[in-house]
Amino acid sequence: MISILNFIQTGRLRSNSNKIKTYNMKKIYTLLTILFLSVASYAQDISGLWNGTVNISEDKSINFIFNIAYIGTDYVTIIDIPSQRVSGLKPQKTFLENGVLFIDGANLGIKYQGTFNKDLQQFEGNFTEGVNVLPLNLKKGDIKPEKTTKRPQEPVKPYPYLEEDVVFENTEASVSLSGTLTLPKKKGKFPVVILISGSGPQDRDETVANHKPFWVLADYLTRQGIAVLRYDDRGVGSSTGSFSNATTKDFSTDVLSAVDYLKSRRDIDVNNIGLIGHSEGGIIAPLVANQTKDVSFIVLLASTGIPGSEISLIQATTMRPFPVPDEAAYEQAIRKAITIAASYKELSVIKSELSTHYNATIAPILKPLVGDDTKVSQIINGLIETRTTPWIRYFYNYNPANEIEKLSIPVLSLNGTNDTQVSAEINQKGIKDALIKGKNKDYKILQLEGLNHFFQESNTGKMDEYSAIEQTFSPLALKEISNWIIQHMR
Repeated sequence: MISILNFIQTGRLRSNSNKIKTYNMKKIYTLLTILFLSVASYAQDISGLWNGTVNISEDKSINFIFNIAYIGTDYVTIIDIPSQRVSGLKPQKTFLENGVLFIDGANLGIKYQGTFNKDLQQFEGNFTEGVNVLPLNLKKGDIKPEKTTKRPQEPVKPYPYLEEDVVFENTEASVSLSGTLTLPKKKGKFPVVILISGSGPQDRDETVANHKPFWVLADYLTRQGIAVLRYDDRGVGSSTGSFSNATTKDFSTDVLSAVDYLKSRRDIDVNNIGLIGHSEGGIIAPLVANQTKDVSFIVLLASTGIPGSEISLIQATTMRPFPVPDEAAYEQAIRKAITIAASYKELSVIKSELSTHYNATIAPILKPLVGDDTKVSQIINGLIETRTTPWIRYFYNYNPANEIEKLSIPVLSLNGTNDTQVSAEINQKGIKDALIKGKNKDYKILQLEGLNHFFQESNTGKMDEYSAIEQTFSPLALKEISNWIIQHMR
């Protein structure tokens, strides 16, 4: 999942490139405002299925299902998003008080707050993800299944290999991680790769835009005799822990725990344990490899090779969904905001400085778009919170080139020429320069023509194209990955 709402998530490796074609007040209002709702009482048990639809634009919507259960003395909610093929999101707390339903998904970077309308028998409120706040009303009951989009590459049972649900522990973080291990159907010890997902809370299949790229990749590699471990991120699916409080460094400890788990198995060749990292996973992989001698190779897919602060600046300026009167001034304002947020000052000081900065530079841009000072203030407060999460502040100060330079193991780096989220040219140069500086003797860096951020054959590479493409993973990219791994087995 790039973003549940498929919106710009400033500073994340995955950001939406959808361009808003018109900027009239009605559309901006739909995108950015918070609706103030009257309080109504509601005393019934709310256990059961509730569903609602978030309207992102005139021609795009996302359906939600909230499964609310009363367990012991507390409500517990599980969120499914059928249109995105995402299921099992577990917000940390659910409250119902005086007719107001509050679902606290801070562990996932989301929340919902709604007030019960007795006449319409529904909760009326807002779903929030990062700085994005959209109206979402919930009615009791399930929703009709949507028409399934054709995904011809997805595996169909029976598989010609073994599939096993596994659980391993990150004792350092007190996190239990659940995943799937696929193994060739024969006796012996097998080379294995661990798949590391990109930014945002991801399930084991890295489900995004109605695609499951990690499932397709695992299927392909296992058919070539390579075992594959893929797992739900902490706080997602069947894994425990809090996603939103973790940094790239924290996620690296999850991967190290996966390596330790694989070493404990008798069917794994411990001399051939590799890592495949996609997007943010590509900057986690070298961090892991430099903390253990048990990783024998890494594959970087759409990885960055420059500091996170630069990635954030590039994405904030090239993927911005609204016009600005002065591009140079806007870029300078974003750069200063990142500099403020990346500092090592007290968090309260950073937030105060960001508030002053945004009110001087961004507020004048937002005011004509949203119409009043209250909404501008709400947006700016959201931006401040987004800029100061543990993940983003670590990311700003992390330069993957420093870790790549230390690598002495074989490295394969693939990027698509149509990647609009992680530019192949600038990032592959950063990766190559680091490998050369570190005197790595075995690496391959390749740009694959016409492939997007998810290695689909594409026309534009923009994110609004992902779900429309039937292909999940280019056969050329799959073959390139498997052939290189087989060639580098010890």
